[in-house]
Amino acid sequence: MKILKKLLIGLVGIILLCVVLLYVFDYDYILKGVRVVYMTGHKTAYIDDYTYFDNHVVEKSSTLIPWKLHANYNRVTPTEKLNIINKEMGTVAFMIVKNDEIWYEKYAEGYGKDSKTNSFSMAKSITSALLGKAVMDGYIKSLDQPIGDFLPKFSEGLAAKVTVGDLSSMSSGLNWTEHYTSPFSITARAYYDPELREVMNGLDIVDEPGKEFRYLSGNTQLLGMVVEKATGKSLSEYLSESFWKPMGMEQDALWQVDSEDSGMEKSYCCIASNARDFARFGVLFKNDGKFGGKQILPKEFTKLATQKRFEKDDMYGYGFWLSNHLDKDIFVMRGILGQYVISIPQDDVIIVRLGHHRGGPQGSFSEDFFIYIEEAYKMLENAS
Repeated sequence: MKILKKLLIGLVGIILLCVVLLYVFDYDYILKGVRVVYMTGHKTAYIDDYTYFDNHVVEKSSTLIPWKLHANYNRVTPTEKLNIINKEMGTVAFMIVKNDEIWYEKYAEGYGKDSKTNSFSMAKSITSALLGKAVMDGYIKSLDQPIGDFLPKFSEGLAAKVTVGDLSSMSSGLNWTEHYTSPFSITARAYYDPELREVMNGLDIVDEPGKEFRYLSGNTQLLGMVVEKATGKSLSEYLSESFWKPMGMEQDALWQVDSEDSGMEKSYCCIASNARDFARFGVLFKNDGKFGGKQILPKEFTKLATQKRFEKDDMYGYGFWLSNHLDKDIFVMRGILGQYVISIPQDDVIIVRLGHHRGGPQGSFSEDFFIYIEEAYKMLENAS
């Protein structure tokens, strides 16, 4: 009994020492990660984790624009392969939109059309949309405006060359390491630290900007800070007035912020919404910036955003991933756990998938991405 007591005391001592060291070396944000992830039975960020963070509300309009249901709505059963991959990957929402009408939708048990889940990096596309809107509204001159005009920290040396377009197209030269497993990484700190602006202002530009694509979540976080400073509004407020209200979203959304006090949105991730409302962004960009008969974004911007910027890096535009699967021109909003809004303009098709997991890597995308497209097309062919 005495030995057990000594072991317990020793264990408590080690834990307390670790906590003290985390505070001493400025890694105390890890404690929040432990509480949010491991103490809830998870191993990493998950689609329902927004309830453990502070959030700003993205308000919907009192006037909704309801989705139209296609004449063939839910008349075709999913293929066996689609059922298998959806079960294996923990899909919670799967939608096919045809001619701007919902052609098919299915939700996992416990989820429905009103269920909010974490967008993860699909928010990068939405933040880039906010950039386009800020240019349209005159808050930002153009995609070539230096970010130093808004963020003084980035107004000297190489940093002075970085433009808002470089942030959106992932070509800033920022010293950010995109690492998702180490709790000591800048990516983990950005997710859990209560002072995100301070974290970002501690970074530097170390490579020549505007030369090549390198996927860094820090780029979009800086872009969010630029939009916030340029507009004088929180990102949630600007998102509400620019898109959520004029596009008649069905629900308020929630955008995670670093803390209640700081109130900086995690612009590189973390908008909690539903499949139907996420899908509207696919419609908006597919239709050259128009939604509900209104020009929400400039046509020129939506075309630019959904085409490659760099010849040798043909998988990314401005906030959107790109694919030529099945010899089709495809642009994609994408999140780390297989969150997708897949837009295929030539066939007037949009595929939305939200869920817990994604498959293994296969080029620029994971293998399940291709399966969702292929099986959706088989369903459409079966209908005809």
